[in-house]
Amino acid sequence: MSTPNLQAFQDQVADLLLRHRSLLDVLSKYGQSDASVNRAVTKAITECGCLELHAKRQPYKEEMNLHEAKHSMESHVKGQLCEHCTEVIRSELGKHLFYMSALCNLLDIQLEDVVKDEAKKCQTLGIFNLS
Repeated sequence: MSTPNLQAFQDQVADLLLRHRSLLDVLSKYGQSDASVNRAVTKAITECGCLELHAKRQPYKEEMNLHEAKHSMESHVKGQLCEHCTEVIRSELGKHLFYMSALCNLLDIQLEDVVKDEAKKCQTLGIFNLS
């Protein structure tokens, strides 16, 4: 079986979603799934310990060029997800993607178009897109 594309996945979600067909239900499930992703990452740090978080002020200086800035910024993450935490977080991300697809379906938005539009913005705006 080949990997499904975004449209195939969105169609599958439309076929499978029986409950929570109300926009309000999908919005609340989407928010809940977002919180579940956050919780799973948090548990990888606080319960499992496979990840550590060492947050501090980023070492950015105005006089840095783009290359220097890019290489001086940190993720604050130390370690690597263990197999169990990877599995849990992937599962939670999958549920989040499911409800994002459901939201797109209810609003007649193609998820593939959202990705294409965002990729186009990233390409056009480059590094300044998320600042």
